[in-house]
Amino acid sequence: MNLILSAVVALMLDLLTACASTDWVHPTKPSSEFTTDYNRCQTLVLRDPKLQQGSQLMILNATERCVQREGWRLVEKD
Repeated sequence: MNLILSAVVALMLDLLTACASTDWVHPTKPSSEFTTDYNRCQTLVLRDPKLQQGSQLMILNATERCVQREGWRLVEKD
């Protein structure tokens, strides 16, 4: 179940970022580290009992908030 959920959330994130011209950037980490941080945040979010029965959008929002707490920011491409 978690594998399916992870795939759905990853697909949603890909679709959202494909529609927008934005990138996740971090002041001290290379962009290649984003996936690692995102996956770690997603794992933490999925452990939250309040979100285990939540909608995909709630999970995505909570994951993005976690990534932002890690220092990542969504910025528009030039």
